[in-house]
Amino acid sequence: MYNTLIFTVENQVAEIKFNRPDRYNAFNNEMSFEFIDALKKCGKDSNIRSIIISGEGKAFCSGQDLKDVEAQAGMRSLGESVEKRYNPMTRLIINTEKPFICKLHGVAAGAGAGVALACDYVIASDNASLLFAFANIGLVLDSGSSYNLPRLVGKRKAFELATLGEKITAQQALDYGMVNQLVPAEQLDQAVMNIALNYAQRPTKAIGLIKRMLNKSFHSDLETMLEMEMYCQEIAGKTDDYIEGVMSFIQKRKPEFKGK
Repeated sequence: MYNTLIFTVENQVAEIKFNRPDRYNAFNNEMSFEFIDALKKCGKDSNIRSIIISGEGKAFCSGQDLKDVEAQAGMRSLGESVEKRYNPMTRLIINTEKPFICKLHGVAAGAGAGVALACDYVIASDNASLLFAFANIGLVLDSGSSYNLPRLVGKRKAFELATLGEKITAQQALDYGMVNQLVPAEQLDQAVMNIALNYAQRPTKAIGLIKRMLNKSFHSDLETMLEMEMYCQEIAGKTDDYIEGVMSFIQKRKPEFKGK
């Protein structure tokens, strides 16, 4: 289906795997647009209830492939590239009302780090690292990092990480609140699949509404969020999964949510 990605769906879990291992899964034009297309597919397919984003080989994603743009340095419109390639990725991951799980191993740098931060749940192996290297080549944050990084680590730490461009170890990322779990490398696949399957068996509509509410809370006051809670609870209360949740509680059995 794709030249630069491996895309699979099994047990209602999709996995989008960056597949340019010889370039440490760096983004070129083709991978950027294929990734956007795969994200759109995940949003539209009701059979997909959780999504894993991962990388083939030694790295998660090393950001923009600088070899790919070397001949155009200083001549191409970076703003246009950001708007057409990286902004859509960030919007789709954050606004698609399904859980995205990042399987973080090796390096996630630049736009790769931005993709990791945009995900809802991040599990890192002990060999993982994050790097916001934009300032090291005279550029600024993109791929949503200026939005997500300070919300995760605070403004002061975000300034440090973004301007010094130093490697963040997996343990530091856990300490800073940038990842949810840190596991030995040999346990990463199983840990990620466990959480992805867990989410795929949960009430997908409610999870999506919660994601929408939490995103909005950063820009809203208490009254706005109380109104939104009322609105979203009304929607959730009309789902089949709510009925199933109540019945399973009464009948003292495990619920069988369908995501509807």
